[in-house]
Order: sequence, then C-alpha cells, then structure tokens
Amino acid sequence: MTGVADDDELLGRVFLTRVVEPGDRAGGRWVRRFGVAEVVRRLRGRGAALPGVSGQRWAGLRARAALADPGRDLDAARRAGVRFVAPGDTEWPGRLDDLGDARPLGLWVRGRPSLRMWALQSVAVVGARACTEYGAHMAATLAAGLAEHGWVVVSGGAYGIDGAAHRGALGAGGATVAVLACGVDRPYPAGHAQLIARIAEQGLVVGELPPGCHPTPTRFVLRNRVIAALTAGTVVVEAAHRSGSLVTARAAQRLGRHTMGVPGPATSGLSAGVHELLRGEAVLVTDPAEVVEQVGAMGELAPLRRGPVLPRDLLEPAARAVLAALPGGLPATPCDIARAAQTTTEDAVARLYELRALGYVERLGDGWKLTRQAVISARGGPGPS
Repeated sequence: MTGVADDDELLGRVFLTRVVEPGDRAGGRWVRRFGVAEVVRRLRGRGAALPGVSGQRWAGLRARAALADPGRDLDAARRAGVRFVAPGDTEWPGRLDDLGDARPLGLWVRGRPSLRMWALQSVAVVGARACTEYGAHMAATLAAGLAEHGWVVVSGGAYGIDGAAHRGALGAGGATVAVLACGVDRPYPAGHAQLIARIAEQGLVVGELPPGCHPTPTRFVLRNRVIAALTAGTVVVEAAHRSGSLVTARAAQRLGRHTMGVPGPATSGLSAGVHELLRGEAVLVTDPAEVVEQVGAMGELAPLRRGPVLPRDLLEPAARAVLAALPGGLPATPCDIARAAQTTTEDAVARLYELRALGYVERLGDGWKLTRQAVISARGGPGPS
C-alpha cells in the first residue's frame, strides 16, 4: 500500500492518524525526535508520557490510542479503494515536508493518479462558500484555463468557490484534487457527494484523517495548510475578512509559495479579504495566463493587453502633434496651429495637407478645422476611413 520502510512503520503511522489531530506540532516533534515506533509504544502505555503536553491531554491521547486499530482502518480503506501514502513513499509529495513538524503523518488517497506527480504542477483555487455568481464564474473560468494549460487544480471540495473550481477543471477535461477535512471515504459536504465521487474517478481525493472520520471547524482550518503546501501557489477568488481561504493564502505566504487574488467590486464584503491580500504581498490576477505567469516556468508570460489601436495611433508623431493642436470647434490659422504644435508654419501646413488627405481636417478659407469624423474618433468612435 505504500513504499515506507516496513510494515511496522506503516501500521504506526496509520495508528497515529487515528490518535493525533492533523497539524499537531507536538506529535510531529515526537515522531522526529523519537521515531514512529517509540511514539506508538508510549501512547499504548508502555513507557513514560511524551514531553510537551499536559497530563490531561496525555490522558486524552491515551484514551484515543486504546481504541485505535490500524489494521481495521487499512481494511476499511481497501474496501473503499483508498491507499495510505506516508513520508518515504515514492508517491509522497516533497513539498509537504516544508511544513516541518506540522507535516501530515500520512495521507489517505482515493484515485488512480500519483499524488507526487500531480503536485509538481498544481495550483490551489480557493474562496468563499457563500460566493457570488461573479465569484463562481471566475473560479470555474480560472480552473478550466489552468487545466487547459496542463495545471492540476487543487481545492477543498466545499460549496461555493471550491466546487466551482473543481467543476471548471473537470469540465475542461483536466485534473483536480480535493483535499478534505474528513475521511476520504466520507464525502463532505453531503451535497457534494456526487462531485467528490467524480473527482475520485478522474482525479484525486486526499485527506489526513482515517476512514469514517468526520470534519470539525478546527480540522477545516488545519486542512488548509495542506492545500497551501501541496501547490506552487494559491489563488483566492472571493473571501470576506474572516474567510478560511485567507488561512490558506497566509499559509502559502509563510511557505514561500505564490499568493494571488482575483479583485471584485470595492463595495463587496465577499471581496474585502481578497483586497486586503492584494494590498499586501499577493499579486492581482484576472485570467489563467496571469496565474501561469506567476507559478510557471521562466518566460511563461501573460500576453500584453492594450486598448484598441485607433487610426490616429498610426500617424507619425509630427502629424499627431499638429492634429492635437487643432481646436475642437472653430477653425485655426496655420500660424496658431504651428505655435500650439511647437513647429514651424511651413511644417504645420505640410502636415495639415497630409491630414486632409486622410480625412482628419478640412480647410475653411484661411483656417483649418477638424472634420466631423475626426471629432467622433477623438471621442472613441470610428475614425476617418
């Protein structure tokens, strides 16, 4: 089921996922200092309490340990088509090691692809559960575009932005990963059971908790660090000031990952958290190409975006200066036009005849004025043909 050193290591880590909560730094320190086998031995009552916890908490961990049965969890996982991936396994994503003592003790994975390979080119797209139509549209569009660029879209499987991101990637025939705050055999929220099943068929469903475990508010928050660590960068589409998706973004910043935000209306409370990120270190993005520019290889730049080229943009600079010198209403003399364009009268007259041939100006007696078409062009309408 994994490539870890031996069966005892495997069973020990499975045991610990049942006893120690996700992200528990004390548990991570114990494993680092004493090794899996010794931590399991002490939790089972054979040895002194491990350091750094109160007597009350140690008693709670011991009570959990008394009920843990790693063999039963592995059997339940096999029946559900779930495998256990641990540090040292060939499928383990090295990016997760950046979490230090908060690194998962192991991950339960549902789906056929290799988690390590998919994590190499992955982006998190997260945001508010109670999102707007604009937010859902942007999440789906970004995810679909990223999938078409060959990127794996990672999110949390929740309602709102998460669901839109997963659906966008799936709809484009791309790859997506759902990181859950519960057992991967127990889809949550229940209303996304069909979506999560589809993700498991076409992509991957991942979680730290063993089969049958339910989510809690704390587990949702701690799950977000895995999303941040697993990916090259995090895009927040919509988020209020207290949104959990901001936890993901800030975790990404601490880990040195790219952090991006999609702007929304200044009056929208659901974009207030994103705008706060953008006032800091996050980068503003509006389409998949801009996301890839941040997380992709050197030289993968988003195309330059400019307004439409107007006919007057194609004029030589000297001609543009003379055209700009003409007043909008009454005719002006060549001398006045030359003075405004900072050129000689002879040059101004030569440019005026060029501009007349192009339909920009007309002569009225001794004066020159803009044609009606040129005035319309200056206001953003079609220019002279």
